Amino acid sequence: MRRVVLILPLLVLTQCVRPSEPPPAPPPPAPVAAAPVVPATPPPVGDWRDWPVTRGDWRYAQDGQGAVASFGAPGTAPVLTLRCDRARRQVTLTRTGAAAPGAALTIRTSSTARTLPVTAGAGTVAAALPAQDPLLDAMGFSRGRFIVELPGQAPLVVPAWAEVLRLTEDCRG
Repeated sequence: MRRVVLILPLLVLTQCVRPSEPPPAPPPPAPVAAAPVVPATPPPVGDWRDWPVTRGDWRYAQDGQGAVASFGAPGTAPVLTLRCDRARRQVTLTRTGAAAPGAALTIRTSSTARTLPVTAGAGTVAAALPAQDPLLDAMGFSRGRFIVELPGQAPLVVPAWAEVLRLTEDCRG
């Protein structure tokens, strides 16, 4: 019985303890800064022959099917490729960018402009030309540059270097 008497006061004391306070609420999260809205780059204005040239260089190579001339910044995938299929005597122009169904590629040179139907690939569009097409000569002999336009994409302002004519001649020969 003595044990009961000793335990009873202890039980009463435990009931007198104030319940613990809930932990304080965590501070509200810091507001997330919204990403700045970057307006779409407006298309260049004025005469296209005065637009800055797209950054990059031409590279030329031979492969088992013919020649390849590609244009782009060093260390990156080309943004424009001309590929000769010698057996078919055909040059395929491939440009990076997505296109809506029915879109067309427009090539402008200092002497001509032409719109070409394209086939869409994974992130690219392609247009095929016979190796004898005068547009290839116009691209190679254009005064300093030619442009390749695809709706919804920034135009490519490409220097008219010897690689275009070299590929064309190789494909014709």
